Order: sequence, then C-alpha cells, then structure tokens
Amino acid sequence: MTTKKPNEILISRAKRTEDYVLDVIVMFNQGYDEVELKGVGNSIYKAVEVYNLLKDRLGDGIKLEKTDIGSEVKDRRRISYISIRLKRVY
Repeated sequence: MTTKKPNEILISRAKRTEDYVLDVIVMFNQGYDEVELKGVGNSIYKAVEVYNLLKDRLGDGIKLEKTDIGSEVKDRRRISYISIRLKRVY
C-alpha cells in the first residue's frame, strides 16, 4: 500500500464525501474502467460511505469488483485499512 496507482483515490478526513464521489465520476469519465478507493484508520467509514453514495447515484453503472480489508504496520503501530475496487459497467 505504499505506492499510489493512477486509478487510486486515498480517502482522508480533509475532503468532503461528496468531493470524493465527484472525483470517482470524473475518473470514470476520463476513461478509467476501474477505480480503487482506499480508506485508512478513521477514514474507513468514509470510504464505505463514498461507495454507498456512488451506488445510489450511479445504480447499475458501477460494480463492486473486490474489497480487501487488513492492517499494516506504520511507525510501529498497526493501522487498519479497506480497499474497495469499483468497475464501470455500461
């Protein structure tokens, strides 16, 4: 989880949830077929909320491709994460 891919969005508490929803829609419009959302620590809930808002807004236009949960050690602390991979369906 150390390198960021071009189709990856790291969710943090700095931006509003609606801004992340818009970022995903823009990435789909730019031609990406898959987008990966990653929430770490206290931002896990926000990553799930972004997915739920996208599903409400786009309906069957997106598909949940894969979900990973786990933890990684950072600065001698174990931090939980969630990775949600979405696929565009047309």
